[in-house]
Amino acid sequence: MLIQNGTLLDPYTDTNAPSDILIGDDGIIHRIAPHIEAFDGVQVVDASGCTVSPGLVDVHVHFRDPGQTEKEDIHTGAAAAAAGGYTTVVCMANTLPTCDNLSTLEYVQDKTAKEPINVLQACAITRGLGGKELTDFETLHAAGAPGFTDDGVNLTSGRLCMEAMQRAKALGVPLSFHEEDPAFVLSPGVNYGSEAARKFGVLGAMRTSEEAMIARDIELALQTGARVAFQHISSGRSVALIREGKARGADIHAEATPHHLGMTEDDVLTFGVNARMNPPLRTESDRQALIAGLVDGTIDMIATDHAPHTAEQKNRPFGQSMSGITGLETAFSVCNSALVQTGRVTPMQLIRAMSQNPAQFYGLTGKAVAEGNRAELMIADWNAEAVYTQYKSKSSNTPFTGLPLCGKVCGIVCGTYCTVN
Repeated sequence: MLIQNGTLLDPYTDTNAPSDILIGDDGIIHRIAPHIEAFDGVQVVDASGCTVSPGLVDVHVHFRDPGQTEKEDIHTGAAAAAAGGYTTVVCMANTLPTCDNLSTLEYVQDKTAKEPINVLQACAITRGLGGKELTDFETLHAAGAPGFTDDGVNLTSGRLCMEAMQRAKALGVPLSFHEEDPAFVLSPGVNYGSEAARKFGVLGAMRTSEEAMIARDIELALQTGARVAFQHISSGRSVALIREGKARGADIHAEATPHHLGMTEDDVLTFGVNARMNPPLRTESDRQALIAGLVDGTIDMIATDHAPHTAEQKNRPFGQSMSGITGLETAFSVCNSALVQTGRVTPMQLIRAMSQNPAQFYGLTGKAVAEGNRAELMIADWNAEAVYTQYKSKSSNTPFTGLPLCGKVCGIVCGTYCTVN
């Protein structure tokens, strides 16, 4: 395959230049040059007006497999990821049964081996996500778990959290934390004190729930030296805490979602249950603090928290609806619209946050667009109009359906797999 007329945008090498890319039948990048002549028998992809970058990497997705495949399964989740420009994703452990044992991990790995993109499966920090007993980190990591997370629930026990960090540090594996102290989540899915909370007759989730846990876990990370990510942060104060913790030398990292970067609590008034998620959308001031944190590197990663639900589960009264939205297919367009087109970040900065930094958090190598590396590429038109009405995912619980967005993924290459027309 020969990709011609595109602009190579690669944060690994700080390359932003017109380049042609020749990929062999083995899926390996054989040559990169300003111009490569086509030859007999080669498939030519014309990337005029587009960038060619490392494929996106999402370290926070829910494919609901095993146990809730009416919402999503590994195959449809992988298809949604590919449609969104992703060549690597990391699935969370809150499956049914919980991915806290070898049998469940191997079940997922057997299914992911059949997919054309890289689908990794994280394992739980505690058995059954119960917050009382650590899983067998050593055995699960040796079997291929890239890291550990109890995403979906807060690890409330400080003592157990410290023990988990000590174990992870000894193994050299990262931990990812969903930081919401349940004592301050009076009702989930909407910001405490917001007009939307009043409209839907619920109390909401206080920002203190996130900030208090992040403050605690920064201290534990400093004490243990563990490599830690704070998932889907939503509060401006959380950004400040993480910025300070990094300055103190903690090996801490942070995710922000496209929806927290692109929407606020006011959007819940418009989109209702399709804008209900944990942690909730907060104020415009919080959103601006998240963007500032992304710009200065306090926030390392953009992760979708792709959380599919069936229409029946989502379309209930607000207080009874399931939290979470889908995000893989719309993420690039949402982030480009909210961040690049507004001049807040450059395309290079966005690709770094959506590809390089997430890969490096998990120690994934060989992701640069370089001769000799496996081709894992996204081709994107940053100026194309995008309106999403149909999805590869089984679910469509997103507030972005039908909204005019800017930027479109034209396809991916992942080894010998290509979705570019």
